[in-house]
Amino acid sequence: MKKEIFLAILLSITCLCLISGLIIFSELQSDRNPTPPTPSDNEDQAAQAPIDNIETSASTLDLETRKKAEDFVAGMSLEEKLYQMFFVTPESLTGVGTVIQAGETTKAALQTRPVGGLIYFSENIRARDQLQTMITKSQEYTKIPLFIGIDEEGGQVARLSGNPQLGYEKITPMRSIGDSGDSTKAHAVGQQLAKMLKDFGFNVDFAPVADIITNPNNTEIGNRSFGTDPNLVADMVGQEVKGLQGNGVSAVLKHFPGHGSTQTDSHNGYSGSSRTLEELRKTEFLPFQKGIEAEADFVLISHMSAINVDSSSGPSTLSSKIITDILINELKYDNIIITDSMSMGAITKRYTTGAATVAAVEAGVDMILMPLSLEEAYAGLQNAVKNGKISEKRIDESVQKIIYIKLKRGIMAVG
Repeated sequence: MKKEIFLAILLSITCLCLISGLIIFSELQSDRNPTPPTPSDNEDQAAQAPIDNIETSASTLDLETRKKAEDFVAGMSLEEKLYQMFFVTPESLTGVGTVIQAGETTKAALQTRPVGGLIYFSENIRARDQLQTMITKSQEYTKIPLFIGIDEEGGQVARLSGNPQLGYEKITPMRSIGDSGDSTKAHAVGQQLAKMLKDFGFNVDFAPVADIITNPNNTEIGNRSFGTDPNLVADMVGQEVKGLQGNGVSAVLKHFPGHGSTQTDSHNGYSGSSRTLEELRKTEFLPFQKGIEAEADFVLISHMSAINVDSSSGPSTLSSKIITDILINELKYDNIIITDSMSMGAITKRYTTGAATVAAVEAGVDMILMPLSLEEAYAGLQNAVKNGKISEKRIDESVQKIIYIKLKRGIMAVG
């Protein structure tokens, strides 16, 4: 019996030794011939690392720029902050007739009324050298560099292209580009517009038109739009924004929430749309969403009344439902929101300049375009802050956006 137990133990020890030997041998062979990683693993790792670095770098740069804007605004007076929220004509700024040069009157006006931007029209343009000098001088006179803007859409709304004194070929209406179905042409026209504007010192183009023609009787937009197909118009708008901003000119998406369904002209008075919010989401909002994805620096708000979206039936420019609830909160837009011209009939026939200015800012607007009277608009906003109707913190939010875009586009620089 003892002999059998002894043999069993000896057999077990022998088996364990053999198994251990096999394991050690296997590990040694594995060390000598390690399984190499597949080529796809190496390629994925190599490709992923720089992408992550680029994204991190871009994100860090953006945060740094926003912090610089915040710090800069903290050092501004209330007067400076309020004036930055106005984008006006040189005539409104100076109080004189048609402005074709920037001299001592412009210099004095900019020192006392440091507005955020100037917009020029055909009557301000005489010749290449005249326009370049006027813009250059205007920038030299400012403590905070200006947005210098113009309506240069192509087609019927063109201040520069087609002007025989400037030598540029007239640009085709956007509808003809839309009809081509080729969105690369929209990108090319954005590049063309930007290069032309940069020659003179412009840094903002009030384009592209992001409206979709849903009402065949629409007269205010017409062939300024890329067309009637929401997805096609969206692609065209996104590409034009990239063409403009990729060449140093800020794009302005207009006219939110979509002016293509109206029949009357808001330049003359009330203009209403019966589109529902669901219809807007499926159609009119698509080009604006595409432009927002392309990081458009501005969105311009229409004076049209969206009567089935905002029960007040007031102009969209003064509607917190349209601006704050939809554009800011739903569509997640966080750059500059600007009104359409506040000298248009849809505003002036129903509101005083000061009241309209205050209502627009309360609704979520950051910049007031072309108020009928800069003095009255400024006074209305100043009084609203002084009496607590609008907080200075709310003003800071808008001005930080303005300074941020000026820093981002190289219009101004701070240490």
